[in-house]
Amino acid sequence: MIDASNSTLDKVSVHRVGNKNNGEDMFASKGPLNISDPVMRELLQKFFLSGFKTSEFYNFTFTNSDFTLNPLYNYCRQIFGELSDFHLNSINIAKHLYETSNHPNIKEGDLFVACISNLVVDYNEVRAIGIFKSENRQAFLKLNHNKSDFVLNYEEGINIDKLDKGCLVIDSDEDKGYKVCIIDKANKSAEAQFWKDLFLMLRPCSDDYHQTSDFLQIAKSYVTSQLKEDFEVNKTDQIDLLNRSMEYFKKNDDFRKEDFEEQVFQDESVIKSFRQFDQAYRKENNISVEDEFGISLPAVKSQAKVYKSILKLDKNFHIYIHGNKELIEPGVERDGRKFYKIYYEKES
Repeated sequence: MIDASNSTLDKVSVHRVGNKNNGEDMFASKGPLNISDPVMRELLQKFFLSGFKTSEFYNFTFTNSDFTLNPLYNYCRQIFGELSDFHLNSINIAKHLYETSNHPNIKEGDLFVACISNLVVDYNEVRAIGIFKSENRQAFLKLNHNKSDFVLNYEEGINIDKLDKGCLVIDSDEDKGYKVCIIDKANKSAEAQFWKDLFLMLRPCSDDYHQTSDFLQIAKSYVTSQLKEDFEVNKTDQIDLLNRSMEYFKKNDDFRKEDFEEQVFQDESVIKSFRQFDQAYRKENNISVEDEFGISLPAVKSQAKVYKSILKLDKNFHIYIHGNKELIEPGVERDGRKFYKIYYEKES
């Protein structure tokens, strides 16, 4: 949880960063912005921080997993430790972004680097470094009025309600690569992954949020793919297991793998099959999930959006299955047509 309501914007520098691959240049400013105007400071804080509400955090990493070699980790460490000039390091951050902006679809934009204090993260007051990129300018109308008439003009500027790309580097967990959260709304295509993977170089934190999210993804992948390979199951059986998986995470505060397997899969053969799939999935996707961890409700809510309990029948019917699968019964007519028989008590 991030609470920026009482945070303070201490310093801000901005630079123009083009796309190196497209022959665009980088322009570094001479010094930090003047943010002494309280209205300007308030607008900047809204622009920078209002979009950060997530509980999903990352750590800096590097190609060989040694986060101490990550350039941004080192620039942030110097800023937090006041080992060198803030503005100089903001230029270094802009240069690093310029060097990694090689894909032709990456847009040029204004890069803001900010020092923030009194930010509350998980109920602790911390300092943070914000790195924000604005790629899209929008036209807005400016209406002036003199003694006799109105004058309408237009200008181009930044929409403070739409932050294109951003990250907050929290001054905690330095020995793990700092705690980092991100925003990337400008483009969801594969090319846009440069913000997280090439520029920031992040890996998920080994925390309750990612443990919960990763295990729910493993369970979903098993039920929707491997289960039907190993056992004779129909779609209602799969939906029932998905519902039971989600219900376990909604009803419990703590996860224990053996309890989950017994309550959800129940059958020893299915449990053995799941364990083999689980081990292979973790190795293939390079993830590590503990056998016991605290369940993160924000992660459960996020995964619930992709846990489908819908039975789709051709293009005619969608049946939502939320409970007892014994109340829906599949069958086949003599002429080969398939059907489902549904039992219920009340109609609403």
